[in-house]
Order: sequence, then C-alpha cells, then structure tokens
Amino acid sequence: MNKDKVLSIRNLSISFQTSAGEVNAIRGVNLDLYQGETLAIVGESGSGKSVTVKAIMGILSGNGKVKSGTIDFTSRKSGEEIKEELLSFSKKEMRRRINGRRIAMVFQDPMTSLNPTMPIGSQIMEGMRYHYKTSKKEAYEKAVKLLDLVGITEPEKRMKSYPHQLSGGMRQRVVIAIALSCDPEILICDEPTTALDVTIQAKILELIKDIQKKTGISVIYITHDLGVVAKVADYVAVMYAGKVVEKGLSEEIFYDPRHPYTWGLLSAMPDLDTNDEVLYTIPGSPFNLLNKTEGDAFAERNRFALNIDYRLEPPMFEVTETHYAATWLLHENAPAVSMPEALKERIKRMGEEVHSLGGE
Repeated sequence: MNKDKVLSIRNLSISFQTSAGEVNAIRGVNLDLYQGETLAIVGESGSGKSVTVKAIMGILSGNGKVKSGTIDFTSRKSGEEIKEELLSFSKKEMRRRINGRRIAMVFQDPMTSLNPTMPIGSQIMEGMRYHYKTSKKEAYEKAVKLLDLVGITEPEKRMKSYPHQLSGGMRQRVVIAIALSCDPEILICDEPTTALDVTIQAKILELIKDIQKKTGISVIYITHDLGVVAKVADYVAVMYAGKVVEKGLSEEIFYDPRHPYTWGLLSAMPDLDTNDEVLYTIPGSPFNLLNKTEGDAFAERNRFALNIDYRLEPPMFEVTETHYAATWLLHENAPAVSMPEALKERIKRMGEEVHSLGGE
C-alpha cells in the first residue's frame, strides 16, 4: 500500500481485574489504519472491538491494564509528520492533545454523549473553544456549517435546540458534528447506527462516507453488522476472543473468507434469497476470557477444528499480501477443507447482485 499510515497497533494486550479474576480481554492485536480509508472491526459481543478503540482514545476503565504493546499515531495535520506513542500519554495529556482534537469518537447512544442541559450549538462550539481558543463568533459560524454538513435543516435555528427536542437520527448527526468540530484526522464510530431504524441507519452511513470524501478523514468502524461493513469498509478485521483472527480487504473477507469463524458470521447474515427455514447460528457460546486459552479459542465451536487446534494457537497465515487468517486449515499439511456449500452459494449470489447493480 502506498498510502500513508496514520495508526499502527502492535502486540496490544489488555486485561481487566474483576471480582471473578483477571479477564484477558485483548490478546496481541495488530492493526493498521491508512490515510482516508475505513477499517471495520467486526465480531460478536465481547470479542474485544470496543476495548481496542477505547485503548486508542485512552479511556479504558480504572480496572483495565495495558500489559504490552504500542499504539503509534502519525499526525500530518500541521503539514509536518509527527509520530506519537499514545500509550505513553497520561489521561490528562490524551484529553488535551488527542481526544476530540486529532482523534474523535462517535458512541452508540447519542443521548449518553450529549449534555441534556446545554443547547446543541454550545456543545458543538465547546471543543473548538477549548482546544483552539477559537473566538465565539468563529466557533458559532463553524458550528452552523457543521450542522448543515451533517444534513440538519435550518441549522441556525437548531443551534438553540436541546437534545430532547431532536429525534434519535438528528441527535446522532449532532454527535457526528461535535466529533468533526476540531477537524480530527481519525474518526472512530462505535456501532453508531445500532439504536436507529434502518432508513436512518442508511442515511448516517452515507453521511459518514460523504464526509470522508470531502475531508479525507480516516475512519474506524466498530460493528457486528456485516451488512454495514459491506457498505463502508475498505479493510476488515475480524475479532474473536480478544484476537484478530482474519483481516483483509473488504472484498477478500466477503468473497474469499478463510477462517471458520468468518464463515459463521457470514452464514448468520439474514438472506431473503435463501430457501433455509432456520437462520444459521454459530454453535456454542463465546469463549470465556477468564479462562486460560490452550490452542485456538474458537476450537470448541468450530466443526472444522483439527487436533492441533486444541493444543496450539494458530499463527497468522498469509493468503495474499493484504489477506491473513489465523487458522490451522491454511497450513500446508492440513486436510483440504473449504467453506460450507450454502455459504458458497450465498457469496456467489452476493457477487452477482453487486455486478448487476453496476459494482465491481
């Protein structure tokens, strides 16, 4: 890839001390984010998606501890290249130098992000006034422009509105406007459309894509909805039990998945064209991260598991220069196992549908 790298996570491991014992929530995560691209991190609840991005933002809860790893952020905002190791900053330094200013986050529920006692205009202006000491007049004018950018009609009139006077979709647009107010280089979206209905979801996704085209911002998307991923992502990382088990370009993950867990996630997507009467589910329960892992954490739920899966954790095998998967099925001595026939059919249909719509 010739694009500039803006974020590089290497060997990140995070644990949480709980009353039940130590939870190893993140176990050696490696990820890269490039200029102007969208990285989607997908997986079931509890796979470590949100903990990974909270580490980037420096907002881990008090019982969280980074055991190893680095998070390198390369800023080019000032015209020169500045490299910073985010894990070396204190929470206070993160708030002053990074959060909102260079890396901004849009959370799942807009009502938890907005102050119910302040007009939305003041909330959009707050970051600019704090980080850049922008004058009140300039901040006001930029806030109106941002409301217009995120598709809120009569933006000047809406500046005086309180969060409870807006619909869920409008509140989420306001949260995005706040996130963009200081021109960050990275926008992290943690399931930003989960609480919204389907038509509003589509509009919010289009909005973020549109803003990305206009500003060149890099985006990290956290989601368990593979339908969302198909619409927005350039690159996809699939997480399971605190590890990245497969990563690749969006089309590689959708059209040539190699990890049995990714097969399961794709098979579990609702499909109107299937003849199956029952929706596919991945058997068993997610791995309990209180337990020590011997071998592959997915082995107990994997009907394609080999004997070695119960003894040794698989390394990342290279499929292409951009596509990697952590499964022993890719070892040269492994038996030939391919994805389930039903999934092959589904992928074929997806490809034909994209082609008929004039896609690639």
